[in-house]
Amino acid sequence: MLNKVTLIGNLGKDPEIRTTESGVPRANFTLATNENYKDRNGNWQKSTEWHDLVMWRGLAERAKVLRKGMLVYVEGKLTHRKWQDRDGKDHYSAEVTVDLLRILEKREHSATQGTNSPGNANLDTKKEESQGGDDFNPSVSEDDLPF
Repeated sequence: MLNKVTLIGNLGKDPEIRTTESGVPRANFTLATNENYKDRNGNWQKSTEWHDLVMWRGLAERAKVLRKGMLVYVEGKLTHRKWQDRDGKDHYSAEVTVDLLRILEKREHSATQGTNSPGNANLDTKKEESQGGDDFNPSVSEDDLPF
């Protein structure tokens, strides 16, 4: 079986980073993907889809460098959650649990936003698990881009 999601889009908001009761970091944010197409009349239309993303543990901690509007490449898996609100009503959501995130643009942020972008950062949990997570290198060349 295969459950793999690949997206390229812009962050809809800065990540919201929280820690679970058991001490595990979790980052949540949205990603917008756009599709351009011609309608029946030959006019160009733009369609935007919004995706809920979640990152866990070391990847979530590294999400502090992400900012609203950044263009990113994301790989992960589709997950579904069910929860009940205060009134006992069931709610469902679909999220992409991120395994790899790459920033695809160089963008400088003002001091009021708290940090400078590291350029083309590679946030990759697979690398973190295999190499202990100490080799985070925020510089990625164009040769490392997935396309």
